[in-house]
Amino acid sequence: MSGLWRKKTIEQSIADTDEPETRLRKDLSAWDLTVFGVAVVIGAGIFTLAASTAGNLAGPSVTVSFVLAAIACGLAAVCYAEFASTVPVAGSAYTYSYATFGEFIAWILGWDLILEFALAAAVVGKGWSSYLQTVMGAFGLPTSTSVQIAGLTFDWGAVLIVVALSVLLALGTKMSSRVSQVITAIKVIVVLLVIVVGIGYINTANYSPFIPPAAEASASGHAGGLEQSLFSLISGVETSTFGVYGMLAGAALVFFAFIGFDIVATTAEETKNPQRNVPRGILGSLAIVTVLYVAVSLVITGIRPYTELKNKIGPDGEVVRANLATAFSDAGINWLGINWSTIIAVGALAGLTTVVMVLLLGQSRVLFAMSRDGLIPRGLAVTGDRGTPVRATILVGIVVAVAAGFFPTGTLEEMVNVGTLFAFVLVSAGVMVLRKTHPELPRGFRAPMVPLVPILAILACLWLMLNLTALTWVRFLVWMALGVVVYFAYGARHSVLRSREVQLGEDKSRAESKD
Repeated sequence: MSGLWRKKTIEQSIADTDEPETRLRKDLSAWDLTVFGVAVVIGAGIFTLAASTAGNLAGPSVTVSFVLAAIACGLAAVCYAEFASTVPVAGSAYTYSYATFGEFIAWILGWDLILEFALAAAVVGKGWSSYLQTVMGAFGLPTSTSVQIAGLTFDWGAVLIVVALSVLLALGTKMSSRVSQVITAIKVIVVLLVIVVGIGYINTANYSPFIPPAAEASASGHAGGLEQSLFSLISGVETSTFGVYGMLAGAALVFFAFIGFDIVATTAEETKNPQRNVPRGILGSLAIVTVLYVAVSLVITGIRPYTELKNKIGPDGEVVRANLATAFSDAGINWLGINWSTIIAVGALAGLTTVVMVLLLGQSRVLFAMSRDGLIPRGLAVTGDRGTPVRATILVGIVVAVAAGFFPTGTLEEMVNVGTLFAFVLVSAGVMVLRKTHPELPRGFRAPMVPLVPILAILACLWLMLNLTALTWVRFLVWMALGVVVYFAYGARHSVLRSREVQLGEDKSRAESKD
């Protein structure tokens, strides 16, 4: 059992990046990383989550929900920045945990990141498909992106975007960055236009009450039991619909909108001067998107009463969630005769494209790092002529395409959130551990006020985790239990670090026998 806690040294992690068969090409600059961060974070949060969270959980105080989520992310971000500047290796939180907590915890975190990135890519892929259907209809091409196959609903739109972007990523990270820059520019322009136009239609009366009174479980339309937040279930003092607890539950939900800035850390091994550029990319992208999120949430709740942003039941019985486009449409905004709902839909389509792409990038890099360590088959770590892990990218593309094509999203956003928050907790704790165990390591960026900042990051993330539903926790624990089984069935026996230790032991025994 002692092997569970064997650690991979920082020096060995960096040395492994020079293996010819698994070497990644260093092409990325601080600007590339900032674009990646903005590209992946500006997406579902602005175009979907802000409106639906205001209508169903937080009311106008969804603005504060975004700020709270941003604070938790910011605290974790400085911890990520220090780690990324100290250990500029692919794998992000997985690699950091291997150096600080040992192999078993690293595996658990890697398994957790698989849940985060792959599931998030599938969820956003389905959102992209929905917006594709909207855009095609707006241009006179009404088409359903879902078809029935053998009794199953197949979302060909989601599969299309996942496959196309997987091919692009396999062709090279720098090429992907260039495409991302163009698409990201389009969606940022759309978001800025929405803010500027929307300000003129704000009715300040819609901000009152800023924190709506808490609703009873029956009145809120949400079931009790495992469907309520874990904190509400434990305390039993109030539902998590509206009121202060609704605002906090909203922060836990809109946290999904910030997921992705940590993906910047997974590209450290492909970055020129990572000690300087990775921290800049992480913190710069987070600052930009926070400002945009707060501005958009103020516009949405200002142009429409929060009571009109609640979920509705469509003619086919499906839940219809309010979004930025429907908020503008229902508010009758027709500035300069422009159909703003169509403009927003186009911006959302562009926005979600880059989100899916960067999530696929992050997932393939985590898989690549775990493969190089032997915890999953080593063949996935082989890089192609363009210096990208082609096999890992293709496998991720296939898995995500299947999930996006055939499985409903439901409450998958919360599943992604709990996995990400768990990773943030371990990374924040890891900064304190590494400061104590390896104070001599050169750090291109140092998190301020250690241990205070990491402790605050841990507390903030744990609080957000408590505000996710109890059912989400149950699903998360089941996924973690499955990961433990996989580790003992394969990872522990094929670990490269374990093989090196065994070889060293055998060499030592032979040397002693000769003496």
